[in-house]
Formats: sequence, C-alpha cells, structure tokens
Amino acid sequence: MAGSTNSIAYLAKGLAERGHHISIGIRKESLLWELLEGVGVNRIPMTFSGKFDFKNWKQIRNAVKAHNIQLINAQSSHDRYTSIFSNWRYNLGVKIVHTRRQMPLSMGGPLQLYLYNKKTDGIVAVSNQVKDGLINLGIKAPNIEVIHNGTPTAKYDHIVSSKVESLQKKFKISKDEFVLGCISRMKNQIQIFKALQLIDEPIKAIFCGITPNEEIQSIIDAFPTKHQIYFEGQVDSSEVLNYYKLFDAKILASTMEGLSQSLLEAMALGVPVAATAYAGNLDLIEHEENGLLFEDENIDQIVESILRLKSDKHLIERLCTNGKKTALKTFNIENTVSKYEQYFSQLIKES
Repeated sequence: MAGSTNSIAYLAKGLAERGHHISIGIRKESLLWELLEGVGVNRIPMTFSGKFDFKNWKQIRNAVKAHNIQLINAQSSHDRYTSIFSNWRYNLGVKIVHTRRQMPLSMGGPLQLYLYNKKTDGIVAVSNQVKDGLINLGIKAPNIEVIHNGTPTAKYDHIVSSKVESLQKKFKISKDEFVLGCISRMKNQIQIFKALQLIDEPIKAIFCGITPNEEIQSIIDAFPTKHQIYFEGQVDSSEVLNYYKLFDAKILASTMEGLSQSLLEAMALGVPVAATAYAGNLDLIEHEENGLLFEDENIDQIVESILRLKSDKHLIERLCTNGKKTALKTFNIENTVSKYEQYFSQLIKES
C-alpha cells in the first residue's frame, strides 16, 4: 500500500488485524509513519521524487522482492504510475490496484487511459459517482469496484473535553449560541459566504482549513449583517475532532470529494450536516433524513439549509440521530476493510 491519507492507516491496520501481511510504503517524516507504529503493519521507508524517476522504480522492486508482495494498492496517481512502470520494467508479476478518492476531472490523454484499462488490475472508486465519472472518461466499467470510505468508531473516544472548553472560550461561544462549522481545504466555500450575505440574523461561523482570499474578504466586508467569522487555517489532524464539538451544524459546498471524511466525522459526532448534492455526498446523504442536500451554486438553497439547521428542532433531531447511525454503522470502517479484503483476495486468486 502507498499513499498519505489517514484512511490508508485505518485500512492497513484493519487488514493486518485480520491476519494479512501488510506493508506500507511512506516517508518517515509522514504522520502516517507514527500512526502505524506498533499496529502490525510493516512500514517501508520511501523517498519518492518524480513520476519517471528510475530510483523510484527500484524502491518498488526492492520492496516487492524483500517482502514477498503480491498486490500493490496505490492511493495516488503518482504511486500508481511508479508501481506500474516498476512492475513492467522488472517483471515483478504484482497486481496493481488504484484507489480513486477524488472526483475525476480528466484522464490526461490516451496514455493514462491505456494505463487504467490495460496496466491496472483494478480500480476502487470510493463512491458510485466516482465510478460514473471514470466511466464517462473512458475507463472500462468491469475494471471498477465501488468500496465506500469508512470511519472508525474508536477515534471518537479521544476527544479531550478540556481542549473543547478551551476552544469555546477562544471563540466566546455562549450556551445557546448557534455555531456553523466548515472543515475543508479551499473547495467552493465562496458559496457559503454568498449565502451568509443574504442572511439577516447574525451567524457565528468557524472555517477550518482555509484563510480568506481576496474574493471571500470582499464579500465579508460587504456583509449587511455583522456575522462573526473565524478562520483557523490548517488544523492538525490530531486536533480537528475537537472543533466538531463546537458546531451546531456542519456545511460543505465541495464538488470534489469522492466521499467526504469530514461529513462522516460530523455525522458520527451527532452534528447535522448540509452538503452539495454532488459526488459522493449522494451516496452518503439522504435528503432530510440524515442530512440536507443543496444544488451546486444554488445560493438560495444554501441559505435555506443554514436557517433550517439553525431553527427546525424536529429536523435537527432527526438528522442527528440518523446521521450518527449512517456514519457509525453503514459507513463503519470495518465494512470498508471487509470489502477490500474480499476484493484483494479475489484478485490474487485470479493470478
């Protein structure tokens, strides 16, 4: 396995706990190196630099031979290319599976299509929408398996109440105050600010993962209502769960996620969510049952969603209850690990 997201750590750990020999190639300075310490996963230090670097190919070759690797699950295009070329150059006989976590925008031309369709043994799409996007770009449907992202229940046991209280003081959050939260890199947050511009009643909103660009700042400066807006920039992954405990609602306007971990985290912690009716959000959210959906760029719908999450107590209760079940049961990481285990085992049997 190769990549840099926390999802890989949970998948690798889960497969190792089921008795499989799992190696993961990562940089020693990566946070994943620490996360995987002492969990039965063999960590192989890698120093990748550039897609067509022969040194990278040799790193793959050496790892495969030293650890008897039968299948490589590459979690990024870089890792997939390197694995494919190393497998071909050194005749390693390894199965190559690529996990696609983001909505595909393009294939980059005939070469990438060839590598996907001819030199990749399987593609895991984290939602049905990612699969559809790949098919529309020319990837053969039988080569794609949908395995949803999952979330581990155990990680929600490590929220420190004193840190949450410290954040509440930092933002001066009173007991009955409504707080809107967004945790995401820069992905269409501009739509949220355009919606806030149309809301008369003051809103306190906390944005983790971004700082205001010129366009966002110009909208804030023109707010007719004095909303309290806070930008936290990049938040360390070990601290981010504490922020959800501040939120009365979580909103995501992105159209990029294959299936959003931040939505899963909010739902698991009983925070009602609203998100764009696009990409993996459609697999995760049933409108008005476990979350709210709004059309991309429909600012009026975003306004309506925020106001309903602020005032409709019966809706909020239903979304919180059903959202928690969705995250912790339907999208539990154990289900994800089981499906990967079955999929990988079948591919290896076919070789």
